[in-house]
Amino acid sequence: MPDDLLADNKKLLTSFGADSIDKLKSLPDFYTFNKGLIYSHRDFDKFYSSLKRGEKCAIVSGFNASGNMHLGHLGVFDTNMYFQREHGLKVFIPISDDESYVSLKVKTQEEAMKNALTLVRTMIGMGFDPGKTHIIIDYLYTDIYNLAIKLSRGVTMSEIRAVYGYTHDQNAGLHFYPAVQAAHVTLPQTMGIPNVLVPIGPDEDAHLRVCRDMADKFGYNKPAVLHSRFFPGTDGNKMSKSRNNAIFFLEDEKSIKKKVMAAFSGGQTSVEEHRRLGGNPDVDVAFLYLKSYFLSEKESDKIGEEYRSGKLLSGELKQMLFEKLMKRVGEFRKRYDKVTPRDIEKILLKNEDVDVQSIIERMGIFKD
Repeated sequence: MPDDLLADNKKLLTSFGADSIDKLKSLPDFYTFNKGLIYSHRDFDKFYSSLKRGEKCAIVSGFNASGNMHLGHLGVFDTNMYFQREHGLKVFIPISDDESYVSLKVKTQEEAMKNALTLVRTMIGMGFDPGKTHIIIDYLYTDIYNLAIKLSRGVTMSEIRAVYGYTHDQNAGLHFYPAVQAAHVTLPQTMGIPNVLVPIGPDEDAHLRVCRDMADKFGYNKPAVLHSRFFPGTDGNKMSKSRNNAIFFLEDEKSIKKKVMAAFSGGQTSVEEHRRLGGNPDVDVAFLYLKSYFLSEKESDKIGEEYRSGKLLSGELKQMLFEKLMKRVGEFRKRYDKVTPRDIEKILLKNEDVDVQSIIERMGIFKD
């Protein structure tokens, strides 16, 4: 993994007071914990103790409506589904159509809504239990703003500017949005679920630091937090739209294969040289993805040794990743294709007067 991504992963521990997950004695037996894909936390030990005592618990794990799900998101959402499957937890998924609009990630509210509804279909396709999952699109569930208004008295403009770096010439929606995000996280507590866990990427921690402070001021429990590791894109750099280096679950097979086969490699420049010198799995993106998501520790060790010795070629490693990735994507696409407009309506929290079916039809979510 590139040094800058490792530094970003460690920054929460060194600069922002998070705790290493390795120091906890009791952790779930799930691959994201066993493989170190989740590396730090805030109060997870308290949350997990409450969960094991049988207290009411919930997960909140949101998504921005500027795009769709890619491989870098997989660990967080697999973790969410693990807690839902193994412990029967309700999972709340806020999809921030409003934030994507005020932050200029999309041009119009209509674009944000279309992206948000496609994400709802994606979440159902990923395998979340519709009976234990509540998805929130703020445009359709404006009650969330009442809670945001309440919580907004718990944070000052000076605090928001200090945390986010916002300036006077940026729009007011950006400055208010931390209160909306805090409302998303606090919502389960208003429904009688006192213990909340929020699995996130490291770049989302600022939201949770603000939220935890706000919750405490209004008598809510501070939400627990899990931090997942940053993953490099296929080119070895941080994943970003501009680089086109993320593998999306709604991409076609040809596009996915092209990205996998062009991924940054730890192999040598020729087959002969690779056979003689071997490769470096520590910097190889295909190996990192395989080790993190698809292989057991024993399998990873074996393949890593074969790659270092030159027995396994870079192209063969990439083909292995492609096949395993397409199996997972194929399973997702089968479920995704079966999702109906009625399925989307059932899983959404919404205002009583919202006609979800007409919005879905107008946005053309099922014209694919």
